Amino acid sequence: MSAKPCEDLVLALEDVIPEGFDRLPPDAPVVAVVVSLTFPGMVGESYGIMRDFTRSVFDQLLESGARAVLIDSAAADPQSALAAEAADGVLFLGGGDVDGGLYGLEGAIPHAYGVDRTADEFCIDMIHRTLELDQPLLAICRGSQLFNVALGGTLIPDIVPSTLHQGQSGQPMFLDEGITLGEGSKIRRILGRERVIVRSGHHQAVDRVAPGLVVSAVADDGIVEGTEHPGRTWAVAVQWHPEDRDGSAEDRRAIFGALVEQAALRRVRMAQHA
Repeated sequence: MSAKPCEDLVLALEDVIPEGFDRLPPDAPVVAVVVSLTFPGMVGESYGIMRDFTRSVFDQLLESGARAVLIDSAAADPQSALAAEAADGVLFLGGGDVDGGLYGLEGAIPHAYGVDRTADEFCIDMIHRTLELDQPLLAICRGSQLFNVALGGTLIPDIVPSTLHQGQSGQPMFLDEGITLGEGSKIRRILGRERVIVRSGHHQAVDRVAPGLVVSAVADDGIVEGTEHPGRTWAVAVQWHPEDRDGSAEDRRAIFGALVEQAALRRVRMAQHA
């Protein structure tokens, strides 16, 4: 008799959203956090990573003074997308792989993991709307990949070799990686230096950069690790995971703090034009 496959787990809201947002002042900026509460294969280690990383994001937004609202991309609820339009900034988090058909790839992808076409399309629509509204946008890992695909770029479906970007067989999934930040980029201004050590755990990445985007960060093997949209007030994407608590706490505060600062500025601008 074959073993019954493990059932995909679902992140519990009480595990990822801390108490305290209700104690923020009424004029605190609102950040919509887009993440899938489940996806195919979310069991064991992957469930623990998604839980811990998502909680880290909400903890950091609270510390930075933003009211965070979770948008479950796995549910693909149009009403939640409308709620995100009222936010002062939008944050797209990591998760499963992006469906290859969305960037013209045919056939199976080696080591494919967690693909959810419905969630991908939901996020892509949200990215377009976020850019149309010129809301501050931060995209992390899978979010960075969707950001590129949404605007017409492609992905490397399976990086070979991937030794710089993720742990290999028998090793932890996430590792320290050296990244070079582009001169004049927003991410370099945020972190204040050209070279950074970041936390990475990915086998896909940006390949052909979408029209309108510029490369802001590059790995030592030439893989694109960050893009930005110079045609918008603040749209930043990074392939690595600043929310990983094993990484630099100072860099984590700087990156999420910059998003919250931009969200607060937009909130003021919108109030002035109301």
